[in-house]
Amino acid sequence: MHLNPYGADAVNLAADLANRRPSGAEELTDRCRAAGLTLERPATPRDMDVLEGALDAWEKVVDATDEEERAEAVNAMLAASAAHPRLTDHAGDGWHLHYRDDQLPLGCLLFSLISVGTALHLVGRGMHRLRRCEVTECTTIFADTSRTGRQRYCSHPCANRDAVRRHRARAKR
Repeated sequence: MHLNPYGADAVNLAADLANRRPSGAEELTDRCRAAGLTLERPATPRDMDVLEGALDAWEKVVDATDEEERAEAVNAMLAASAAHPRLTDHAGDGWHLHYRDDQLPLGCLLFSLISVGTALHLVGRGMHRLRRCEVTECTTIFADTSRTGRQRYCSHPCANRDAVRRHRARAKR
């Protein structure tokens, strides 16, 4: 059985790349490999340009104010990047679905992976499960993969920081 690579891993990769955008093609290649992607060739400067556009579009999905706006933003990404589903065994590790054409440059592959992964994440887990941290000075994006679907912070340090802030505000009263 081959697990769907378009789920949480794709959304978490998108969040990682959006929160700390790669400084160059070599860094992008290294981070994609570290995330477990099988790359046919290393990233190029053109891949960086395509990725920048994909991440800009993805942040519009994250920052959407309601479900309809979020769905429209995801649909625009899907229209720009995804293709009909196809079976592939490109890495020799088992047959699985791709929602993109074969032999795409890395930037285009990432655009497709992020688009489809985000769509599957939102419809599978809930349209609200993609957001920025609730700590005012933190702009970190995260995908809520918690069991309850009520994650509000990007990390434990931010959750603790906010709890201390609320506690001190109550103590002043």
